[in-house]
Amino acid sequence: MGGRNSATTAVDAHIGQRMQLRRTMMGLSQKDLAGICGVTFQQIQKYESAGNRISASRLFELSQALQTPISFFFAGLPGNVPEETRSNRSLRVSEQQASDPLSKNESLLLINLYWKLPNEGQRKIVMNMLKSLNGLDQ
Repeated sequence: MGGRNSATTAVDAHIGQRMQLRRTMMGLSQKDLAGICGVTFQQIQKYESAGNRISASRLFELSQALQTPISFFFAGLPGNVPEETRSNRSLRVSEQQASDPLSKNESLLLINLYWKLPNEGQRKIVMNMLKSLNGLDQ
């Protein structure tokens, strides 16, 4: 997307990361998602890397293709983000994300993989291993 204000922001990067997370969680390649949305896989790459901003209509299409509400892409951002996020505010958004483990894609992927384990026994083994590694042995 071109235009006067085509510089991407911390919010654009966050949305791209969330898009990549959801695509990965669904087991889709960039090419798969591109095919569903009718764009090239290079365009999906640009969205995920925040090389290109995602328009509102495209974000709506992506939310449908990725079977998630639009709010998923904004999870982890502070409320009422001002129109201009390239100022000092964008630094505060990044700092908040860095300090909140639930805003990290890695955390969400870990949770998703945990619940994809086929049975409670395997989940218990993983949980016990994590507790042990963190010195919380029972």
